[in-house]
Amino acid sequence: MTNVAFIGLGNMGGPMAANLAKGGFAVGAFDLSPEALAKAAEAGCARKATVAEAVKEADVVVSMLPAGKHVRAVYTGADGVIAHARPGALFIDSSTIDVQSARDVAAAAATKGFAMLDAPVSGGVGGAAAGTLTFMVGGEAGAFERAKPILQKMGKNIFHAGGSGNGQAAKIANNMLLGVTMIATCEAFNLAEKLGLDAQTFFNIASTASGQSWSMTSYCPAPGPVPNAPSNRDYKPGFAAAMMLKDMRLAQEAAHAAKAATPLGAQAEALYALMEAAGKDDLDFSGVMKLIRGDL
Repeated sequence: MTNVAFIGLGNMGGPMAANLAKGGFAVGAFDLSPEALAKAAEAGCARKATVAEAVKEADVVVSMLPAGKHVRAVYTGADGVIAHARPGALFIDSSTIDVQSARDVAAAAATKGFAMLDAPVSGGVGGAAAGTLTFMVGGEAGAFERAKPILQKMGKNIFHAGGSGNGQAAKIANNMLLGVTMIATCEAFNLAEKLGLDAQTFFNIASTASGQSWSMTSYCPAPGPVPNAPSNRDYKPGFAAAMMLKDMRLAQEAAHAAKAATPLGAQAEALYALMEAAGKDDLDFSGVMKLIRGDL
């Protein structure tokens, strides 16, 4: 049986670790939260007291952490993964972080003989629980093939994006596109309604016309047309605006470093930052509709 260490048992990591345990892997789980550890134990994971204890017998290490600084500390610190992992272990980091941190940590792992993949996800908490996440994976092709049996227990769509850091590049570019299209969809509904079209009528037309997008057809920000969308539960997340703002900021940092022009991405970041400033970034990111309508 393959031994897997899972580090970071939050809203995403917890159900991902549970799916690995359900899928027949021996999962040793670590988190700073006793509550998260208890929940993981209920799902069939073995509690571990430290990162070192979690990784020392692991064939594969999977992590889901908040930001680049946490990934750097967990992997490269004196008590971290690289210092205590068994020889030949494979590292998979599914955090959404900046591209440079992903590449730096992978390089640090490589100097000690470890293969590492950056494998951020799309699909949210629902996808994590259902095991239907999309993985965007950066790293060596051989390591990607080794990782597939692990990733397939947590996700439905698994893509190799190329070399180290390219998984993060794909994730932030995708989420920048999502953030921009959501705002454009909100503006379109707002305009249509002010011109006399009700939301359902506009949805019926635009969802089958050239303006359709995932933001409209699957996650409509106007209450009514898509019953399961957060707009029909007062924008309870889903994917919180705070998380979207994090991704938009990562995209702008990457764009600046790469000298890539992303004017709409910059404007979208500014609008989600207004939600943060208003103390409303705990709403779903589609709640930017409230900002567009002037009733945030």
